[in-house]
Amino acid sequence: MDTKLLELLVCPVTKGPLTYNRDKQELISRSARLAYPVRDGLPVMLENEARALTDEELCL
Repeated sequence: MDTKLLELLVCPVTKGPLTYNRDKQELISRSARLAYPVRDGLPVMLENEARALTDEELCL
């Protein structure tokens, strides 16, 4: 994930910052408790495509 692109992207739900999880290929929104998938290098920024984060994942 390009760091400049990551600086421009925000969570579509909260408009908050995102972090990139390279291992899972996901953009993480802690404030929305959602993980958005990155497929073929492209972030899928749709709420219905995101998965909910568990309490354990938020503590990492």
